Amino acid sequence: MGKNLQSGERLRPVDLARGHGLSTQAIRNYEEAGILPAADRTPSGYRAYTPLHAGALRAFLALLPGHGHPTATAIMRAVNEDAADEAFRLIDESHAQLLDDRRTLRAVETALSDLAPATAPDPGGTTFIGPLARRLGIRPATLRKWEEAGLVHPRRDPRTGYRVYDEAAVRDARLARQLRRGGYPLEQIAPLIAHVRTAGGLEPLEAALSDWHGRLSARGRAMLAGAAELEAYLRARG
Repeated sequence: MGKNLQSGERLRPVDLARGHGLSTQAIRNYEEAGILPAADRTPSGYRAYTPLHAGALRAFLALLPGHGHPTATAIMRAVNEDAADEAFRLIDESHAQLLDDRRTLRAVETALSDLAPATAPDPGGTTFIGPLARRLGIRPATLRKWEEAGLVHPRRDPRTGYRVYDEAAVRDARLARQLRRGGYPLEQIAPLIAHVRTAGGLEPLEAALSDWHGRLSARGRAMLAGAAELEAYLRARG
């Protein structure tokens, strides 16, 4: 495969673009961004690509689903600048993030399994916005934003007006924090927590958790596919 990529065949931008549903401008943009190595020019000034550029394009497009555009771009730029160690570091960071996301998912599932929606909260188990924010590792402003979005419903102390978080509100805040770490937007979290709060069951959460599992598995598999194409490109570069 490496020998084929290093062949002397000359390719036009349209030759690279055609097989991937891209525009020729996208190919030029990729070269300018360092995703593709710099192309030679013909005597008339046109770009002359080679199978090596086609291999770089395949590697980049394969890296995209698992790593995202900014990281995939940085990986390819590092490789094309002969900084393979930096590319490997970026890949390692993506894998570490995926592992952290898997741990977060397990934490959410553990939190949900510990819920007892039918049980009344302990009126003595209360806290205030500052201590709760510190416990969750977020800012008080974030808790206020979650309250505005309907994720958390603290009561107000009638004497001081301070927010008071009982056991149920702490549970809701904890779930909101974990689901936010899982990448869910507030508008998707609100109905999940509302159901936990009012319906006394966790069944509607099963679909969300299953989808989360599926997305993590898809990212892991995409990283494998990206690694295979990147390895082929690295071998071709020699």
